[in-house]
Amino acid sequence: MSLTENLALLTDDHPGIGGVIKERPEDFIVEEQPLYEPAGEGEHLYLYIEKRKLTTADAVRRIAKAFRVGRRDVGYAGLKDKHALTRQLVSVYLPGRTAEQENEYLERVDMPPRLRVVWHDRHANKLRRGHHAGNRFIIRVRRVKPTDVIHANAILQQLEQRGAPNYLGQQRFGYRDNAHLIGAALLQQRYQDLLDTLLGKPLPIENENLQAARRAYDQGDYDTALEHCPRSLRHDRQALEALRQGKTAEQTVQTIDMTQRQLYISALQGAAFNAVLDSRIRENRFDRLVPGDLAWKHDNGSVFAVDKQTADTENAPGGRIHSHLVSPSGPMWGPRMIKPEGDILNRELLALEQLGVGERDLEAAGKHDVGGGRRALRVFAQELQIESGADEHGPYIETSFTLPRGAFATMILREVMKNDVPDASLERLRPDPDKPQG
Repeated sequence: MSLTENLALLTDDHPGIGGVIKERPEDFIVEEQPLYEPAGEGEHLYLYIEKRKLTTADAVRRIAKAFRVGRRDVGYAGLKDKHALTRQLVSVYLPGRTAEQENEYLERVDMPPRLRVVWHDRHANKLRRGHHAGNRFIIRVRRVKPTDVIHANAILQQLEQRGAPNYLGQQRFGYRDNAHLIGAALLQQRYQDLLDTLLGKPLPIENENLQAARRAYDQGDYDTALEHCPRSLRHDRQALEALRQGKTAEQTVQTIDMTQRQLYISALQGAAFNAVLDSRIRENRFDRLVPGDLAWKHDNGSVFAVDKQTADTENAPGGRIHSHLVSPSGPMWGPRMIKPEGDILNRELLALEQLGVGERDLEAAGKHDVGGGRRALRVFAQELQIESGADEHGPYIETSFTLPRGAFATMILREVMKNDVPDASLERLRPDPDKPQG
């Protein structure tokens, strides 16, 4: 059972359409919406790239190598799915390079079909995380009845009216549902526990080769574990290689890419947020402000404190809750997070403590940039469309919409599909049904 499977649904009064996503990259298209246009001049070269079957980190490494720069010289606004066809903006720091050199580097980047440059231009500043307006999704759900588009449309209309639950999606927690546990171990400096959770304890859902790698790790045989560990699990392999070289648990953890370590912490924050949102939906307070809340303003992401008078005003028919300008917010726990008051704060603290983490762990995180902040409990999909059809791969229901940065399209699909959004791209890690699993 996945970490998101039992989270409350907002539309449980409508039947789901079932189905599966990501049977092929073209079934899941993500187009990043830039926050601004390049100025046409400057020391940074902006590339709008198209990638498939590559993580954003994979693309950054290839681009850095092609341009002969360090990875820190390559900027990007957001992480995009690996098992999808995605387009996003990256920047490369290239001071003093000639046009001829630039063209030479661009030729090295193009590696169709996995990576290509759609367009490029110059700008003065490096692209930073979060510097994008949002993402446009075009998603085909397979193994469905095309006539169920009627049910899907009814669900989407309800989400348009009330907003969709802004859960962090299953991909944030990993297919083993343990990224949040790794994040907790990282914050608490339990490095051996972190490695055991990351590398050991084979699961029945994993294929024979991967199970063999995890058994070997549990036995301390790092050479065999590395031999069997799939190359697609790059961070697992980084850790196993460090252990094979005799590094300590702490030294081994430090060899894992910093971006990945930050994602483990983000998963911990997300698990606490999801628990708070789940309880608000079950209590029918998902789209209502209550005293003690911190209300989220959708136009600029700021928050303001809510007392009884404010709650009554904003929840009224003419209030900003109904006009989709304001929503309740939940915690992304960290030292810089603004805290709510009263019962709302107690509930948010409880959600964190139930994960085995306290405020002091976050404040003592030291070199880990935990940060923290608020996140809206609901999100509104824009330019929403839906249709059914069929192609050479069979029938499908296709939906397209735009979401603000940080929102997960899979959690919109979860309301529509009602089957925890089976992801065909993970089948390579699952057991072969025709082979006995030892």
